[in-house]
Parts: sequence; structure tokens; C-alpha cells
Amino acid sequence: MQSLSMTRAELKNKEEWAGRKIVLPRFDIDTVKTNTAKAPTWLHFGAGNIFRGFIARLSQDLLNQGLCDTGIIAADTFDYEIIDRIYRSYDDLTLMVDLRPDGSTGYEIIGSVTESRKADPSDKEEMNRLFEIAASSSLQLISFTITEKGYALRNMHGDLLPVVVSDMEKGPSDAHHAMSIVCALLWERFQKGAAPLALASMDNCSQNGKKLKSSIIEIAEAWEKRGFVNSAFVEYISDSSRVSFPWSMI
Repeated sequence: MQSLSMTRAELKNKEEWAGRKIVLPRFDIDTVKTNTAKAPTWLHFGAGNIFRGFIARLSQDLLNQGLCDTGIIAADTFDYEIIDRIYRSYDDLTLMVDLRPDGSTGYEIIGSVTESRKADPSDKEEMNRLFEIAASSSLQLISFTITEKGYALRNMHGDLLPVVVSDMEKGPSDAHHAMSIVCALLWERFQKGAAPLALASMDNCSQNGKKLKSSIIEIAEAWEKRGFVNSAFVEYISDSSRVSFPWSMI
């Protein structure tokens, strides 16, 4: 039995994968990748195991049923190594292993992630692509699995974190905290047409959408006071008919 590599090219050898009882995507990954690059609809922050095992799988289910023709773009604001070692080294594919009620295991290749990006302020190429994605009128959703602390702007004493203070003083062109980076992406979207968008926290914390919205608006208001953004932008992200922050239950 020949060895198999988890690459898009290797997936074409369907009989070998079937022989190992590994389920493959039922859609054309290359086509979905092209569609997503041209007209992205879903950007996700927090590219860890919860995302790959659950959220990316939901996208795969939609693609398998022909209910959509674009996948997810995964981004990470903290662990850049995961993008290089876990995503790009394997063509953004994931091998999902399920333990079933009868004790058996199931295997499935998840191919719904079409692109992976580092939200690294020091990497101009990576950030430019994220700004391009954020400005796309086709984008419908930005989702998050960054843990509850990823939304926090303050420490346990109620003081703003040093990175947040720096972000507020330097503006959207030099944002480092996850919430500041997302706010900068929204500023770009506002300037390029202000298309509607949903931002959905999928972390298991109470009133997760409220936490996300509160943090982003606080940063935006700080930037407005310093002249980095205008009041119309703050109104845009505060208007739930244009930018929504739904609450979710895990």
C-alpha cells in the first residue's frame, strides 16, 4: 500500500483514500478555492483545533450539499506558526478523526479552508491581503474562536492593556491587539463602500457578541478622538442594521 500525502494533488488519487476508509470532500476544492479568492464570503479568526474540527466542518457540510460555492479563509492574530506548519504545509487541509458511539473511528479530509493568513502587523503582504478580504463587498461573515480573553481590552484591575493603549495612540495603521486589528479591517471596509457585515463570536462565553461589539467600538471611539477615523465610521459599526454582532451558544 503506497503512502499518501495530505495535499490537494494527492486527493485526486481517490481509490487509495477510499481504501483507507477516509472520506474526501464531495466538491471540487480547486474551484472553491478560486471562487473564494475572487469573492470571499467568510473570514475566521482563531485557526486552532476547535475551528478546524467544528466550524470548518460546518462549511464543508454546506459545500458538500451544494448550498454554497465558497469556503472559509482562516486567520490567526497570535500563533503564526500554526499557519505555516499546520495549514500551508498541507494545502490548508485537515484530517478529522471522529470517535463514534460504538467505539469505531471515522476519518474525513476537511477541505473547506481555502486560504490561511497571518494577521501579523509586521508582515505587509499578509495584512494587505486581509484588508483586501475585509473590503470585499461579497464578505458576509467574520467569525471568531479566540477564547474569551481575546476580546478583553483590560486587565483584572480594569486598566487598559499596554498593547491596547499603544493601538489607541497609533491608530489603525499599526494595530496589534486582535480587537484593534479587526477594527482596522472594518475601517478599511467602511472606506471601500461600507457594505453590511456580521461579526460572530463563537467562543463559549456569556453574551459573546456583546463583548466583541463593546471592544471594537471602544477602540473605534478612541481612534475617533485622536482623529484616525471619523464619526460616520463609529456610527456604521454601531448600527446593527449594517454591522451586526449576534450572540451564539456553543
